Amino acid sequence: MSDRPAHEPPARLTRWEQRTEVPLFLAGLLFLTGYAVRVLTPHEAEPWNDLALTLVWSTWLLFLVDYVARLRLSGLGSRFLRVHWLDTVVLLLPLLRPLRMVKVYQAVQRRHDRPRLDLYARVMAYAGMTAVLLGFAASLAVYHLEHRALGASIRTFGDAVWWACATLTTVGYGDATPVTFWGRVVATGLMACGLALLGAVTGSFSSWLIQVFTREDEKRPPERG
Repeated sequence: MSDRPAHEPPARLTRWEQRTEVPLFLAGLLFLTGYAVRVLTPHEAEPWNDLALTLVWSTWLLFLVDYVARLRLSGLGSRFLRVHWLDTVVLLLPLLRPLRMVKVYQAVQRRHDRPRLDLYARVMAYAGMTAVLLGFAASLAVYHLEHRALGASIRTFGDAVWWACATLTTVGYGDATPVTFWGRVVATGLMACGLALLGAVTGSFSSWLIQVFTREDEKRPPERG
C-alpha cells in the first residue's frame, strides 16, 4: 500500500510535467503561429500554407503523445478524463493551451527555491499573458469562421482583434459580433474566460492595494490623546 496521499500525483508524472510543460508551451506557440499563417494567408500562397499545415499537425501530435504519457503515468485509467478534464479539452482544442499557463508556471517554479515575483504580481502577470494569447487565438478563430459568412460584421482580422478586446474586457460595444453558430460558441468561451481573468486581475490588484495601505497604517505612529 502506498503512503502517497490520494490527491498527490505520482512522482513519475510530476517529473514528466516538470520536464515537458515549458517545451509544450513553446510548441503551443508554434501551433498558434502555424494556425495564424493558415488563416491569414491566401490559399494559393505556397509553400507557406503547406508548411503551416505541417507545423500545426506536428505540434498537435506532440500534444497527443504528451496526453497519452500523462494518462499512463497517472495510473488513473479511465478516471484520468474526469480528474484531468482540462488536459482533454486542450488536446481537442489546442487554441486553449494558454489556459495551462498556471501549470507552466508551476513547472518552472519547481526548479527554483522561491518565486521571483510576489503573489499578486504573479497573478496579474500570468492572467495578462493568458488574456493576450487567448485573445489572439480567439481573433484568429472568429475571423476564420466569420469573414465569409452572410451578414457578417467581422470582415477583417482587425475587426476580429477589436471584437476580442471588447469581449475580453467585458465592454461589448456590439459593433462587431459573430453571426455563425461556431463563431458564437467561440464568443461564449471568450466571455467566460474574460470574466475569470478580469476578476483575477482586479481581485489581486485590490488585495495588493489593501496590503499597501495596511502597511502604511502600521508604520504610522499612534496618535496621542
